[in-house]
Order: sequence, then C-alpha cells, then structure tokens
Amino acid sequence: MQKTSKRRVRLATVGLAAAALVLTGCAESERSDEGNSDGGGTFVFAGAAEPKLLDPAFASDGETFRVARQMFEGLVGTEPGTPDPAPLLAESWDNSEDGLEYTFQLRDGVSFHDGTEFNAEAVCANFDRWYNFPAAVQTDDFAYYYAKLFRGFATGEKKAEAIYDSCEAIDDLEAKITLKEPFAGFAAALSLPAFSMQSPTALEKYQDDAAANVNTTEYSTAHPTGTGPFVFDSWDRGNRVTLKRNDDYWGEKAQVDTVQIVAIDDPAARATAVQNGDVDGADLIGPADIEPLEEAGMQVMPRDPFTILYLGINQKQKPFDDLRVRQAIAHAIDKEAVAAASLPEGSEIATQFIPQSVNGWNEDVTEYEYDPAKAEQLLKDAGATGATLEFNYPTSVSRPYMPAPEDTFNVIRSQLEAVGLKVKPVADIWTPDYLDKIQGTANHGLHLLGWTGDYNDTDNFVGVFFGAESDEFGFKNPELFDKLAEARGIPTVDEQTPLYEEINADVMELLPAIPIAHPAPSLAFGADVDGYQQSPVNDEVWNTVTVG
Repeated sequence: MQKTSKRRVRLATVGLAAAALVLTGCAESERSDEGNSDGGGTFVFAGAAEPKLLDPAFASDGETFRVARQMFEGLVGTEPGTPDPAPLLAESWDNSEDGLEYTFQLRDGVSFHDGTEFNAEAVCANFDRWYNFPAAVQTDDFAYYYAKLFRGFATGEKKAEAIYDSCEAIDDLEAKITLKEPFAGFAAALSLPAFSMQSPTALEKYQDDAAANVNTTEYSTAHPTGTGPFVFDSWDRGNRVTLKRNDDYWGEKAQVDTVQIVAIDDPAARATAVQNGDVDGADLIGPADIEPLEEAGMQVMPRDPFTILYLGINQKQKPFDDLRVRQAIAHAIDKEAVAAASLPEGSEIATQFIPQSVNGWNEDVTEYEYDPAKAEQLLKDAGATGATLEFNYPTSVSRPYMPAPEDTFNVIRSQLEAVGLKVKPVADIWTPDYLDKIQGTANHGLHLLGWTGDYNDTDNFVGVFFGAESDEFGFKNPELFDKLAEARGIPTVDEQTPLYEEINADVMELLPAIPIAHPAPSLAFGADVDGYQQSPVNDEVWNTVTVG
C-alpha cells in the first residue's frame, strides 16, 4: 500500500438554526482581524445545521461529521480530492485471499489528545466497543453505520447476522481484524468518521454507552478525544463549535490557531455571510448565488460529483406498479433542463445510480432519452393517459444532491404535465416529516431524494437503495436482492465488477426510480482563504487552510 507522511485537508457538514443577522454579528466580532498570510488566526466556516453530538460513532449526518473530521482520524482516509481509500492511522494493510482477515500496520508516534498512546490495543478497544454496543443504541438513530455495514452486534436481534468476529493486537503497531463474511468494501468503509479511533482512556472516563441518551453524555458534548489536527475547545449550543490547533499533532500541523463552525440554515444567508466577510467559508452554496459571489471576488469551489439525485417511484401506489408508466415518466423528463434550472454548474447527467468513478458503472445500461411522444404512447398503452400523480418534495432544506428542491420539483412537474399527466403537489418539511413519510410509510407517490456517497464502494449506492424491500420504493425483486447480497460478499473489488455491471443494467430495466443527475455541491470562500482541498466524499480537514 501507499504510505503518506503528511495529513491533507478533508470535510463533512455542521450547523445551527440561528437567525442570519444574529449569527453573522457573532462571527464577525469573534473573527476580528486575526488571519494573516504567515499562518495563525481563526478560520470560521458555515455549515447548514448544528452537529447532533461530538461522538462520531453515534452519528450519521454530515454536519456532525464535518466537526468530527477535524478532531478524529480512522485507520483509513481518502486520497486527497478523490473518494479512494488511502493510509491514515494505518500506514498499510493487507487481507487474506478469502477476504476474512485484514492486518493493519499502524503509524508510530501517534497519541490521542489526552496523551493516551495510539496502538493496536486502542484499535481493538474501538472495534470491540462498536461490536458490544447495548441494544438501546443498535438502531439507525444511533449506531447507523456500524449496523448497516457490519450487520449486527454481539447481542440483540441481529446477532446472527454480524460479520465482525474479532480484533487481535499482534504487537504494538500491528492489529488484525477478522470478519465472519467477506466484505470487499471493508477498508474503504473505515474512512467514514463513524469508525474513527477514539481514546479508550477518555471513553472510559467520560462515556456511558448505556446512557438514556448517548447524544448528551459528558463525552459526547464536552470531551471528544481523537488524534486529529484540532482539539476540542468549546461548544456554545445554538452558536458555534470552537476547536484549537493540536500542537502535538503527528502530521502536518494546522496553519490557523482556531477553527469555528457555525450554522446558517438558509443557503442565501450562507452566501451573504461569505460575501460580507462574516465567515471565511461555507458549504452547499445555492446555484443562484454562485455568479454573484464570483462577481464580488469570492472563491467558489465545486466538489467533484459523487452524488445522485433521483426521482423515486413508489410501486405500492397505482399506476406506478406498471412498468410502462415508469418508462413513460422517464421519457418525459428532460434531465438537461432539470440540471440547467436547479443544479450547480459541473453537475453530470446520470444514466444509472452510481457515478462513473464507482466500480461497476456500465456504459450499456438502458437509457430513457427525452421523448415526450414516446411517453404519451406508453401512457396510452398502459391506460394511464391523464392520470393524477402525487408528487412529494421537501421544503426548508438544501442537500448536496438537491440544493434547490422546489426548483427541481417545478421543472419536473412541468415536464410531466406536458405529456398529459396531472400532478398533485405534496410538500413537507424535510425533517422529520418528509423523510419519515418517504422512508417510513407507503403514503407517497413520486418523490425527490438522493444520496451523497460515503466512500468508494458500489454497495454504498445500489445496495443502500435496492438491496431489500423498502417503504420508499415499494419494490420487491428477490432476484435482484440476492444478486446484491452476493456481490457484497465477493472478497475483492475486481471480482465484484462483472456482477455489479449486471446489477446496474438490471436496475435500469426494472426502473424502480429514475436517476436524474450527479450534482456538484459548491463551497464558497473569501478571497483571502487558501489551502482548502475539496473532497467528493466531504473528507476535508482544515489543517492546510490559511486565512489572511
């Protein structure tokens, strides 16, 4: 494996819901004029929401991960500017031919922020902690990523499905992880902040995984302890998270003294805060704000697309159970027009549910070209001409794959109406109403949703969407489910490729949803910010950032 000597920049997503006026006033007063070209000063960054907690093992949202990535590191990181796995706290690793054993060679001379030595015993302490989570946190609300990827725990309903077996500290700097089943995406998955290494000493002192609410424990709110380039300073709820430079960091030490993460939930207000100099950078900039920011001399940085925006179709509702109706809807959509009207510059039109950079992308899948006449004929053949379709879309939200939901909805609605369909709009607030309805009930029809890839693995896209029956799609195809389960268990990525190519072709034939585009989320920065490395999977750490 490649070895790296320096830590590069990385990211996720954070925030608050404070009013823009109040927030920008605070950001301005605390920033002062500390930034300078020789380093030092404060870097203030605006996300879209506040972190839920500071223990990444119990997080699944990008805003929490943005903060976590500054303080925590995993065995595996990503190659800068790509979604591909790369060494981090592990300098290298290898795996057995059967895909069941992974041996990690650990970086020497690394310590947690509390002085605890990072070594193989610490690695095993973290893996064993996740595996032994109490039943109360073995849910999507808490241990989401561990439950999804490792399938089960030492106890609980899914004990028999668990693929983790054990961790052995072979010596101080060598740890061996044994799985019960092959998981080709295992190493790549370890780049997720949920699998960051945390200080066993701090966890023992401050954390209680059996607490009534692990989001509010002393560790999760005031004592997060990792190995990263920044250390926790304070969390002023409703205002900001403040981190200080880790002067004992093993890698490239941070250029700034302090970073602060604030939250502005409105995309236009985030752009205004950058333009006014109230914050140094911001995420999820709306398409309409890009040109004005650039004209004002600000920097706009698109991430490479590693997302998917799709039009979901609930087959439990008629007439969506008819393939001809789903095909008609696909032919009615002009994806280029959707992208031009509502997505950032640099977004790529989707032909399938994975970006082209992901293993198994298939250039020969069925494509549904924009053809209103064909759509009308298919509707006529299905007896669905003039049908009324419920179309769900979210409000009060901006997502990397869907920066302007209402704009996207309006373009697609007009295209469906142009082929004779009647659209019944149904708008809901993003959380909890919209997500609960779409993912937890059958009470919806067409809907807008999407995904930002967590790491470079095909299962992280198509397996998430179509690996089992779900309320979202009302789609049941045991043959496809079995193929996805088989592909996930193949030991190596190369061996997976033909099956994933076949699966992507199958999905586009069955058409449980319609892929629209791979949007390119945009960041914005003041003119004096330098050294920020974008990541398609938001793996952005700010140790190389300067302000001044």
